[in-house]
Amino acid sequence: MTNTMTYKGYSARIEYDDEDGILTGRIAGIRDGVGFYADTVDALRAAFHEAVEDYIETCERVGKEPQKAYSGQVMFRVSPDVHRRAALAAELEGKSLNQWAEEALDRAAG
Repeated sequence: MTNTMTYKGYSARIEYDDEDGILTGRIAGIRDGVGFYADTVDALRAAFHEAVEDYIETCERVGKEPQKAYSGQVMFRVSPDVHRRAALAAELEGKSLNQWAEEALDRAAG
């Protein structure tokens, strides 16, 4: 079972609101808050597609570039011990630390 939808490179997390008896979603990975809702899966999918199209059209209308996919550059800090163990694991697998970390993140992200 999945609780996400994807359309034109945009993804949304889907949740159920028991109080209102509706399915809700929000486009992920963009700064603008774009949400949508419906009471059936088919209607939710249509609402999601409409929300993505509206987001793209609104950005064009106001002269703003719609947010796109991520750049692929990730910068974060880890403890020296984690860095050492990761670098050693990568070397033992014959990979660069970047290759090893990408595979580890990919596995973790599913």
